[in-house]
Amino acid sequence: MKDQLSSLVVDRIRTLCRQRGFSIYKLSQMSGITRSTLNNIMGQKTRDARLSTLLKVANAFGLTVAEFLDFPALNDYSFEDDTDE
Repeated sequence: MKDQLSSLVVDRIRTLCRQRGFSIYKLSQMSGITRSTLNNIMGQKTRDARLSTLLKVANAFGLTVAEFLDFPALNDYSFEDDTDE
């Protein structure tokens, strides 16, 4: 299930980049996150992005973390299925 959650976050970033005309390079510059880190997130090599990273991404889009995470696919996601063992 973490893979699905990670995919939702990646899709959200892609959607926002497309809506705002951002490339990964521009998002990197706007957020202060290295391109390699963003590429790892987007390629799902990093599945559990830190909250501090999501905060920087959200801020680059002019959003709060709450606004960044407020989208239908995530709102409909069932966290009950996730287990952290």
